[in-house]
Amino acid sequence: MRKSKPKKRYLLPDPKFKDPMVTKFVNYLMEQGKKSVAYSVFYDAMSLVEKKANESGLEVWKRAMNNVMPAVEVKSRRVGGATFQVPVEIRPERKINLSIKWIIEFARARGEKTMQDKLAAELIAASKGEGAAIKKKDDTHRMAEANKAFSHFRF
Repeated sequence: MRKSKPKKRYLLPDPKFKDPMVTKFVNYLMEQGKKSVAYSVFYDAMSLVEKKANESGLEVWKRAMNNVMPAVEVKSRRVGGATFQVPVEIRPERKINLSIKWIIEFARARGEKTMQDKLAAELIAASKGEGAAIKKKDDTHRMAEANKAFSHFRF
């Protein structure tokens, strides 16, 4: 049996928007401990989004995050020697983490020149309901829908 759960760590809000979610996003964006570089990438991407979309960068970012958040996913469950993909609801914390991971992952895979351009383009696409991160969410939902027959194996 495991010991008690570790205490939840709360993040400090970021300096510009005063939003702890932005700090979480920047922490996922950061590579090799270079947080100031990650902040500058994020803020530059926000200014590019404001230029391209003609609205608040933070609003576009929040809309993109909400559009990418999945509601269900499949988890592998072994029952009697066979492995089933069982659809399960996602905790709110995990929804946020998955949407952040997917947006950053697919922004890095884009063809633009700098990370600011890539992130801005992915955020604009996700806020409109298109792009690779949205496709990933739809694929996740489709997998859960296809395996709905095994939902009685839920733990």
